[in-house]
Amino acid sequence: MLQTLREKTTGWVATLVLGLLIIPFAFVGVNDYLTGGADNSAARVQAPPSWWKSAPTWWPVSKLWETEEISVDEFRTAFEQARQQQRQIQGEAFDARGFETADNKRKVLEQLIDQRAMLLAARLAGIEVSDVAVQKSISEETAFQVDGKFNPDTYVSILQMNNMTPVGFQQRERERLQSALLPLGIGDSEFVTAKEAERLMKLLGETRDVVLGLMPPPPADEGEVADADVNAWYDEHTADFMKPETVTLEYIDLDGAALPAPEAPSEESLRQRYEQEQTRFMSNEQRLASHILIAVPADADAATREAAEKKAAALVEQARQPDADFAALAKANSEDPGSASSGGDLGWVEKGIMVKPFEDALFAMQPGEVRGPVQTQFGYHVLKLNEIKAGSGKSFDEVRDELLREETEAQVDRSYNDLAGSLVTEVLKNPASLEPAAATLGLKVQTLGPFSRNDASGIAATPEVLRQAFSESLIEDGTASDPIEIGSRHSVVIRVTGHTDAQARPLQEVRDDVIAAIRADRQSKAAAAAADAVVERVRKGESLQEVAKAEKFMANAIPGLPRGTPMPSAEANEAIFAAPQPEEGKPSAGKSDLGDGRYLVFQVEKVNEGDLEQVTDEQRQQLQQQIRQIRAGEATQSYVEQLRKQFTITVHEDRL
Repeated sequence: MLQTLREKTTGWVATLVLGLLIIPFAFVGVNDYLTGGADNSAARVQAPPSWWKSAPTWWPVSKLWETEEISVDEFRTAFEQARQQQRQIQGEAFDARGFETADNKRKVLEQLIDQRAMLLAARLAGIEVSDVAVQKSISEETAFQVDGKFNPDTYVSILQMNNMTPVGFQQRERERLQSALLPLGIGDSEFVTAKEAERLMKLLGETRDVVLGLMPPPPADEGEVADADVNAWYDEHTADFMKPETVTLEYIDLDGAALPAPEAPSEESLRQRYEQEQTRFMSNEQRLASHILIAVPADADAATREAAEKKAAALVEQARQPDADFAALAKANSEDPGSASSGGDLGWVEKGIMVKPFEDALFAMQPGEVRGPVQTQFGYHVLKLNEIKAGSGKSFDEVRDELLREETEAQVDRSYNDLAGSLVTEVLKNPASLEPAAATLGLKVQTLGPFSRNDASGIAATPEVLRQAFSESLIEDGTASDPIEIGSRHSVVIRVTGHTDAQARPLQEVRDDVIAAIRADRQSKAAAAAADAVVERVRKGESLQEVAKAEKFMANAIPGLPRGTPMPSAEANEAIFAAPQPEEGKPSAGKSDLGDGRYLVFQVEKVNEGDLEQVTDEQRQQLQQQIRQIRAGEATQSYVEQLRKQFTITVHEDRL
């Protein structure tokens, strides 16, 4: 058999077959070929390679495509940020569980997909962001500044609180800048002509001479309501007469503030902490530097590189002259867009921010020294060190109070965390009841409810507690939750002990409410019909003031009503300016519901075009800028939509 196999696998045909099999292995590897690889992303954005725009999507050529993945963790982080933003906006009205909709999740994911698409487009276009630009962007972030200046300690502290490293944050900032460059360029290309601005200013400055009539609400409807009408209304509006879903909880409240105070830390432990964390109290050495960049493309040939190096070397010699003006040389010659306009000024630089060749040279220099050319992946640099700010430290006595506070807080944290960990362990032994865990740890089981989402109180008023209390998992399983944080060193473990679904209240119970709703609806329709009758009379030729006098309601002339003013209400003003201009024999009239059972009726008598002479140059410029921004936003959105058509986007909704 082996001899037969050997015979069948020799010759040019077998060689060709084996060659074809090698191609997919070369692209993706044997393991991926056999297993298909592992994909745990929430979404994936793929773009054809820049050197093969028409590359097909079929495998194995698809493996050549540029790929950006959005991990499930990244999506969850973004979704939580969106949740927190909505909570801040809506306050107590925020519905934590209601936010957990498929539509909201998809909106967040779509934003991440748009960002990845722009990043891929920038990468394919060969756009790069220099370390200097990244450093400048980070240093200008107000969150990292103290007294208006970048503070390295604040920077590191904020990153640590968000579980990020400086390297990781710099890469994220680089990608943000990289993906923003193309949309910014598109936005900057938008323009507004003077005629367009003038036409819009005339519209915005338009006023209208109107007559406004305030119609009284119709008398309360006290007519009979037939049983058939009651039954029909109840059947059509059952959702208006529901008993809300309710739950009953048992819970253990773990509050660190109620724990016994820890013993005061010893002097020895404080000194030991100081020795271990002494670097915290040291400020890093910083150097005030300037540079000139002679940029060299990554794919430049040897001649181009040699010319750039010679130019940089010549600038070094010029900068070393006694009467040299380094800032002027940088403005005239530097190709770094982030610092050239400021004379090459890089501000205060510390180790870990710049690329290594640049950093090594800078931190080996003396104040006033000019050095170069220094080669990096961006080209050739001419460096000048202006000043050195030495690092400094604080003694133990200077920071003792701070260490004491931190050590005390750490002990409280340990006590709280130990108790919380023990609580979790005990609850896991018997998740169907909280009593055993409470008895073991000397804690108390409390009860709350029944309550609905709209009348939650106590711990249930906390959004996360409310969300979990009404979650399907806790309701169906009847098991205890994980600890839910409701404050600093304050958490609860809850278990749903009772649940009632939302259900329609019987008609007999809500009959009076149904009748009241029917009468209110009839009264509203009567008010609308009365307003329509007045409007029709005005359109047939009667003046609104004549009709108002005959029907005994108030009507007043309002000359020069401005567009956009909330008078008599924002909705009414919009209706007035949406009405057509009056023409000979065609009076312009309309109505607007004021929302309190009354209607406003109006007659437009004259339209006054905005006076351009009243518009200042500053207002013109502001308006043109606003129009450009709107158009830039529209153009950017159109650009992203076009990218999405060109790219391949895969979404795993089951992982959201």
